[in-house]
Amino acid sequence: MKSQTIQPSELILTPEGKIYHLDLAPSQLAPTIITVGDPGRVEMVSKYFDTIETKAEHREFKTHTGTYKGKRISVISTGIGPDNIDIVFNELDALVNIDFEKRQINKKLTSLDIIRIGTSGGLTPEVEVDSFLISVMGIGLDNVMHYYDKTNKIFNRDFGRNL
Repeated sequence: MKSQTIQPSELILTPEGKIYHLDLAPSQLAPTIITVGDPGRVEMVSKYFDTIETKAEHREFKTHTGTYKGKRISVISTGIGPDNIDIVFNELDALVNIDFEKRQINKKLTSLDIIRIGTSGGLTPEVEVDSFLISVMGIGLDNVMHYYDKTNKIFNRDFGRNL
């Protein structure tokens, strides 16, 4: 079966052939990505890189790609809110899973390793300010995921019933 061509309105590229909001070419993205909310935090992370090969910025989306202890890694700001995070994750997916020249989905799909570093509000008094937390699950209380197919594969419906 032949892959369908993705229309320009569904895959927005810059004149240089980069994904629009992140202003990145596929070759400028590492397979391991750290996301931060505030664009100012990108430098806070990348200052520990051994090298920086790419710096890109468009609106609230800022990216540095380089190496840390020999491992290629990107750090990307997502801005604030689920809408901006949705844009970032969709464009990350496009960068590794779409052939921009043919405007077609790659036959072999690629998964990325994404690590989120950031702040969050606290819901319980037991968690003191400036505590470090490692999450095993994230909960979206917005409606973004309802716009995607096959969300039943990623939702933990039993957990949601207990809220």
